[in-house]
Amino acid sequence: MNRLARRLAPRTLRGRLSLVALTTAALLMTVLTVVFNSAMDRHLQHQADDELRNRAAAVATTVDTSGPRVRVLETVNDSLLDANVWIYAGTRLLEKPPSATADSALTQAADRLAARGSPVCATMQTDNPRFIRLCSQPMSGLRSTATVITATDLAPYRSSADTLLSGSLILDAVMLACTYALTRLAVGRALRPVRTMTDQATQWSAVGSDQRFGAADQPAELARLGTSLDALLDRIRTVLRHEQQLTGELSHELRTPLTRIVVELDWWRARPRSAAETDATHEVIAEAAQSMRTICDTLLNDARESAQNTTTAVGTTAVAPVLRRLVEDLDARKQLKTVVDVPDQQMEAGVASALLERIVSPLLANAVRYAGSTVTVSARQLPGGVRIDVTDDGPGVPEEFLDDLFQPGRRADSGDGHDGAGLGLPLARRLARAVGGEVSHDPEHTPGARFLVDLPAG
Repeated sequence: MNRLARRLAPRTLRGRLSLVALTTAALLMTVLTVVFNSAMDRHLQHQADDELRNRAAAVATTVDTSGPRVRVLETVNDSLLDANVWIYAGTRLLEKPPSATADSALTQAADRLAARGSPVCATMQTDNPRFIRLCSQPMSGLRSTATVITATDLAPYRSSADTLLSGSLILDAVMLACTYALTRLAVGRALRPVRTMTDQATQWSAVGSDQRFGAADQPAELARLGTSLDALLDRIRTVLRHEQQLTGELSHELRTPLTRIVVELDWWRARPRSAAETDATHEVIAEAAQSMRTICDTLLNDARESAQNTTTAVGTTAVAPVLRRLVEDLDARKQLKTVVDVPDQQMEAGVASALLERIVSPLLANAVRYAGSTVTVSARQLPGGVRIDVTDDGPGVPEEFLDDLFQPGRRADSGDGHDGAGLGLPLARRLARAVGGEVSHDPEHTPGARFLVDLPAG
């Protein structure tokens, strides 16, 4: 049953809202129809009772209860008054309608009403006509009492009630049809902006567009929907940018070791080689393959971190708290003196907090790795930007390695006992340039090394 109900249920929001409106209207109209027809039945019955009492009052004018015996006076309209009228002296029947017999069901019902001695009305069901309404009107004189009972056929009243019921049912059907049609039309028009927004969001997400809906000049519901869609588009754009960025980085960074492998293989195939030369070629190929693996792992880890934290989109970040937090998290394997020189005034960079951390973290990691005793982190405001300096008192960057300093996978001394794939500085520069900034090395600084991070102002 539940499965059948799910299959029959409308699949569109428009259909479901229309069905809800139709069901609600049907319940309301059912209640109103029942109440209306019940009230009309009661009203028609009161009309019948009023007519019967008026006839009883008219007949009572022909009954004389002033003497010891009840007498029925003859009148001009006696035949009209005698139609469906019973007159009793106490419980003794004096007159009855010409068409009624003494033992008929109507006469017996009139006898019961006369015996009650009070004004009362009752409905009796017969074969033809089906329903008869009877009302009694007691009369009290000085020395005698009488009761006048009148009856009427309820068929006209029942016919009126049936007509009203049929009319109300037809009106209900028309109203329900109109309700359903108008609800579908209204919901369709109300949802048209939603469909438009959905189509636009699909198109914008496919091309990574900068267009957004915004919440201005929109109803509250559509403003909330627009805000949600804008956030979704921002996340999609960030994911697309990360995907394009990862693809480009992998293509660029793997080109060098792959070229080394191809060159070594071409050189080895050019002419017969000795066993020593073949071993040397194998070592170069293995080293290049290991470099490719390291590059892939590093870039994929960076991409995973970016995907988990989509705040790498452009934003505004206070510089001082981020730098202090990074310094507190520095590797404590060495007994280093860390100096943080950040002005007290509020200094903001035009990047997200997570992106600022990923730009500065590789520089701090290198400073901690190679510093002799002191690492200094400073920041200052520049016209239109912010500059962060990371300085250490280590051996510095060898002059012959300056040209390869920001090349991915390159290290000044791979046998210095420090781990690393040579990708930290290239990643820091790439992330900074992605937001209009730069990471550079100051070759004039001695002793040690000094790296500069320039970022746009917030």
